[in-house]
Amino acid sequence: MDVGKNKHGGALDLTNSSIKVQLVILLVRNQRVIDGKITASISSGGSDDPYEYWHEMCSMVVLGLLGPPCLAGLVAGSFHDSQPVRVLNLFRAQAQRKPSITFKRAALAHVIRRNKKMSNPAHALHEEEEEEDDQSEVFLDEADIVGEIAIDNEDLPDADDEVDELDDSIHIFTGHSDELYAVICSPTDPTLVATGGKDDKGFLWKIGQGDWAFELQGHKDSVSSLAFSTDGYLLASGSLDGIIQIWDIASGNLKSTSEGPGGGIEWIKWHPRGHVVLAGSEDSAVWMWNADNDSYLNLFSGHGGRVTCGDFTPDGKTICTGSADTTLRIWNPKSGESIHVVQGHPYHTTGLTCLTITSDSSLAVTGSEDGSVYIVNITTGNVVSSLVSHLDSVECIWLAPSSPWAATGGMDKKLIIWDLRHSLSRCTCEHEDGVTCLTWLGTSRYVATGCMDGKVRLWDSLSGDCVKTLNGHNEPIQSLSVSANQEFLVSVSTDGTARVFELHE
Repeated sequence: MDVGKNKHGGALDLTNSSIKVQLVILLVRNQRVIDGKITASISSGGSDDPYEYWHEMCSMVVLGLLGPPCLAGLVAGSFHDSQPVRVLNLFRAQAQRKPSITFKRAALAHVIRRNKKMSNPAHALHEEEEEEDDQSEVFLDEADIVGEIAIDNEDLPDADDEVDELDDSIHIFTGHSDELYAVICSPTDPTLVATGGKDDKGFLWKIGQGDWAFELQGHKDSVSSLAFSTDGYLLASGSLDGIIQIWDIASGNLKSTSEGPGGGIEWIKWHPRGHVVLAGSEDSAVWMWNADNDSYLNLFSGHGGRVTCGDFTPDGKTICTGSADTTLRIWNPKSGESIHVVQGHPYHTTGLTCLTITSDSSLAVTGSEDGSVYIVNITTGNVVSSLVSHLDSVECIWLAPSSPWAATGGMDKKLIIWDLRHSLSRCTCEHEDGVTCLTWLGTSRYVATGCMDGKVRLWDSLSGDCVKTLNGHNEPIQSLSVSANQEFLVSVSTDGTARVFELHE
């Protein structure tokens, strides 16, 4: 039985014995397609050692050595002299094969050449001259056709199809069983990472240590927020059941559980100089606790909608919060008093989505669903400037740690680098899909963005060029975090995985 010929006419003789088999035949890239039909050659032949060839062919199929892109036919039947074999169930091999398999088309050519020498000695010398051509491609001649199977054009592999999804990550954490929403790297341990997701679970795990993971048990709804204390001793995990848990990193013990919010936790922040936790909730309130003794400190009421973003000022003396009610509120953390309410013209017309605060605690930069970005003086509560360029919701803001620049990302597929001193755009970085999250890479000039298309991109903030695209996820990126030593970037996605990318190679 010939399963194919090489371009010199050599046939692969398999068996003339009565053997019942089930075999996958992979037709390599240059398979014949005639009048929209895939054709396969089935004939008979003889061999001194048929079992050797059956074993060799089946081994290659199992090992995935007959390369893509290709079609696979499941062949089954009794093989006898001059008896055709039925070709069944053509399907795309790309959708069936495992990602870890490596294909080598040269393997099939090698077996065909070797068989040809044994079955037809007259061609042996000629074949010796071709032995170096390990990339010989296998195809079928029209004379070999004994039957045709009609298939739809959509069943054929596209020329541009990738056989394997590209994956640039060096570590994949797969402990979660559903979408991931949050990731945070320890500020002190460059390998320690915390992730949380829709499976109601949080995990602590370590980069490069695939056998080490610690589950943050106790949440009864999606773990939506995670934050390490500034000194790295404690981790706070918040979930959509309104619960915040405080974990001792050294012992792995649950230190305390803080209850109170009547809605899901939107975000968690730590005081820059102590173990005080601040959290915004879906119940329109902001809550503050002392994590050392598990005591409630204050409740900040006044917003008329979900508190979507907030933080302490870097000096720890003030709190800024933004809400779906379109307002920014500035609070006294000790008294709980709302010092300023920023709203109306000239400010956001729809809900706030994100905010960040300058290192000198003087300015808050806020983004909104209406695509606008505003700069507010925290001391006076006045709008200082507007940054106009986004055409859709602004999802994330980050300040450069070593310059008066800000980066904003939006669903309009743009990353914009701003000069805050002059309220001007320095450069606009176009994406293929919406930008969901971003982070500045340490004190460097590079910015990382996570996108709806599942890709992480690294940008030069000076030139606006994309210097690298990091592949691996196949669904939207939800959050990014950089390791303490700035050597790793960790991303989480709705595809249920956390991936680690190396920043310094």
